[in-house]
Amino acid sequence: MIPSLRRHRLAAAASFVVLLACAAQAQTSDPAAPKSPAPIIERPAPSRPGTKPAAVAAKPASEPNAQPSALTAELFYEILMGEMTARSGDPGSGYALVLDAARRLRDGKLFQRAVEIALQSRSGDAALAASRAWQETLPNSRDARRIELQILIALNRIGETVEPLRAEIAATPQIEKPMLMAVITRNYSRASDKKQAASVVEQALVDELKSPATGALAWATIGRMRLNAGDTSGALDAAFKGQQIDPASDAPPALALEMIDPGQPLAEPIVTRYLASNPKAPPDLRIAYARVLVENRRYADSTAQLQALTAARPELAEPWLLLGSLQAQARQDAAAETSLKRYIELAANQKDPDDRQRGTTQAYLLLSQLAERRKDFTAAERWLARVDSADELVVAQTRRAGLLARQGKLPQARELVRGLPERTPEDKKQKFLAEVQLLRDAKQYQAAYDMLAQASAAAPNDSDLVYDQAMVAEKLNRLDEMERLLRRLIELKPENQNAYNALGYSFADRKIRLDEARTLIQKAVQLAPEDPFIADSLGWVEFRLGNTSEAIRILEAAYKTRPDPEIGAHFGEVLWSAGQKDRAVTIWKEALLSDAENETLQETLKRLRVKP
Repeated sequence: MIPSLRRHRLAAAASFVVLLACAAQAQTSDPAAPKSPAPIIERPAPSRPGTKPAAVAAKPASEPNAQPSALTAELFYEILMGEMTARSGDPGSGYALVLDAARRLRDGKLFQRAVEIALQSRSGDAALAASRAWQETLPNSRDARRIELQILIALNRIGETVEPLRAEIAATPQIEKPMLMAVITRNYSRASDKKQAASVVEQALVDELKSPATGALAWATIGRMRLNAGDTSGALDAAFKGQQIDPASDAPPALALEMIDPGQPLAEPIVTRYLASNPKAPPDLRIAYARVLVENRRYADSTAQLQALTAARPELAEPWLLLGSLQAQARQDAAAETSLKRYIELAANQKDPDDRQRGTTQAYLLLSQLAERRKDFTAAERWLARVDSADELVVAQTRRAGLLARQGKLPQARELVRGLPERTPEDKKQKFLAEVQLLRDAKQYQAAYDMLAQASAAAPNDSDLVYDQAMVAEKLNRLDEMERLLRRLIELKPENQNAYNALGYSFADRKIRLDEARTLIQKAVQLAPEDPFIADSLGWVEFRLGNTSEAIRILEAAYKTRPDPEIGAHFGEVLWSAGQKDRAVTIWKEALLSDAENETLQETLKRLRVKP
């Protein structure tokens, strides 16, 4: 039913009572709120390391020093008609009436309403005109300037924002500038011309760059804009200049964190200099650095950072979880168990229930894995029983299936996996791969191969299936089939380092086509230069080629990074062949403590007739 015109007008009038009430107060000639918060468009996302948002008021700036009302009956009627006209399908006329009333009353809220009407009618130019009229009428209104910046950025008229942005930066109190810089970065990063946006922000920050109090933060903001524009060297230069101005600021190292990469060797020293000279550095920054190191497969360096943090701030929960995860990966099981249990104790104090559940679930799964390693299946099941996250149900049940298989109950384990829910196609695939892994762990390679072959026939371009089938073919000694599948994988995924590594290692291990093996593994190293397992393959092929000293150098570094029993088996054998038998035995003993059942390690010791 279409409402009557009278009902429509009454509804419009009722809905706009608040606006009229605000308009009933004539504004002063200087209604600016110099101490109001300074986000330009919106509040920024949760702060990253390098920003220290101040406590910012949630309400918009108020217009102080209200004077006696200047609202006449004529202006009241004009505002009412403007609102009704806008709602009746003629936003242009409504906009004009409200804007005229705003000028005559010098009322910021009416100017803002005029902007809203223009935006609702998708007229960016009219909205911009209203914001500029607002500034002409109330020159010191920061709200007017912020809205002008919003509109200019939305219209992609970035070049026109230099002066209003510079004015907004100058008007922002020092304590609020970290928040402002985060908002600037977020909103200017949306511009289509990233280089122009970076240039405009740099021009607007020219005065901040000269100040020791703000120079580091300003350079970090410029650096992020340059990085967003693809100018990595310029971003790195900005981080360096910012640190020179203020070595105690965490903004430049936070920027440098985003650029740490083997191809950017100058980024990491900015971070390490800051951490070395600032023992009270924000924990979030050191945690972020540890995560970056993990991403670059520098596990030992990441562990060192987390150990330093847990020693300095033992009351923080998150570092203990990260440290325990790395220790478990490095098979430092006793240390890992201590760290994870410490995390669980501290996690009870975490305020965010979602973070707490995610963290404790990860800790329970890791503790179950540690118990399984020492064949304490009862304890492993007990930790799994504490997982109550629906999102981790598949993982927990898959682990339970693994426990059953380890105890000789493979049929029950397979049934458990098959009974898992399939909410998505990815769930179905993960169930399939989990069942295949159960067969592989039980050394039922033919059954695993048959399952993979059938699935791969239905999805011939699934690279995961191709790789797994190749690995099972190797276990069945179908080496020609393995090679065919790995070359197929290289065709499907030319940047898949695992394919090059697996093929090269298979040649090296069989002492065939060693030059090609080295070429393949070197390609894998190029794709993943920090991967210790690929380094292990390279050391092994160098050993096969007779380059024993080079092999020792490579394998020693790989084993130091990741003391895995398979790397230890290779490293020990190369040392043994070089006459360093005592050292080889020491390495093998360490490897046996990590995993006495490792196939490569056991085969090596049996072949060399060594009993460490």
